[in-house]
Amino acid sequence: MDKMIAKLKEVYARYCELSEKMSDPAVISDTAEWTKIAKAQSEIAETAQKYAEYAEVERQLEEAVEAEKTEQDPEMKELFGAEILSCKEKLEALREELKILLLPKDKNDDRNCIMEIRGGAGGEEAALFAYELYRMYINYCERHRLKIEEVDKSETELGGIKEVVLNISGKGAYKQLKFESGVHRVQRVPETESQGRVHTSTATVAVLPEAEDVEVEIKEEDIRVDVYRSSGAGGQKVNKTETAIRITHFPTGLVVTCQDERSQLKNKDKAFKVLRSRLYDYYNSKNRTAYDEHRKSLVGTGDRSERIRTYNFPQGRVTDHRIGLSLYSLDAFIMGDIEGMIEALTLAEREAQLAGEEN
Repeated sequence: MDKMIAKLKEVYARYCELSEKMSDPAVISDTAEWTKIAKAQSEIAETAQKYAEYAEVERQLEEAVEAEKTEQDPEMKELFGAEILSCKEKLEALREELKILLLPKDKNDDRNCIMEIRGGAGGEEAALFAYELYRMYINYCERHRLKIEEVDKSETELGGIKEVVLNISGKGAYKQLKFESGVHRVQRVPETESQGRVHTSTATVAVLPEAEDVEVEIKEEDIRVDVYRSSGAGGQKVNKTETAIRITHFPTGLVVTCQDERSQLKNKDKAFKVLRSRLYDYYNSKNRTAYDEHRKSLVGTGDRSERIRTYNFPQGRVTDHRIGLSLYSLDAFIMGDIEGMIEALTLAEREAQLAGEEN
């Protein structure tokens, strides 16, 4: 506990120092520096303010203890005793909150993110399931005021999705969706199944934090940008001009395509955004082997036996295998009501971190 309080005092001192700097005329006149300091201050503001609340309650407790010792009036002594008890309860609750606030934070949590959804094992049924996941995430994002932009989408003739790449922006987008990476398995009777047999298919989801321009350098000599005609559904929808973009990054072999927009420039901007995020993920993984292992940890191979979650339609059940949680509200879940699962996964991560800190 002493170590925790010492750390909190350091955080509070840093917060006060940054607050003071933000009032310095020299800093105020330098927009870039002020923004940098303001960001650093905001990152520790909640912890510092909670510690200030803790320190105030601790001060009130000390005063109440001293007053109770010297008080002669029985009624007043009883009141001070009640205040002591109340302060101790508040301090205990605040300590638990502060423990959580001091846990290491994922530096990517507040970022926008790139989501990639692909059909896995199961042919057309897998592609149809990938479409349902795509719709599920769109509904979730709309509920939480997260903005979705399609970067690239490849569909099947029956309305399934071979692959879709989405750019999702908004406060804490990556934090909300990072646990969705992995193999999603569905068990149900496909519409094309005449004998009513339950089939098992999969789709893979990868969620990557969006990289900022300054974090990843893309050299002109390291890439090739190809322009081609967007594919469409036929008829009037076929794009007769070359607006689709394909970027190949030679050092890593990464390829990004974008044909969502009618504007070649907009497609190019979107494609570069995805490439930066993939490169950010790649370079943070140190080397190709580590990158491949990381990608495998995110999406697996798409095999039915590798799954983070199972959607069992005959039982109306969705089960997350990482935390052993089953919810019997599959109809609502597949329509985007996934908040309960995300909260449970966040809590499980927090508990694992707390256990690690205690050990």
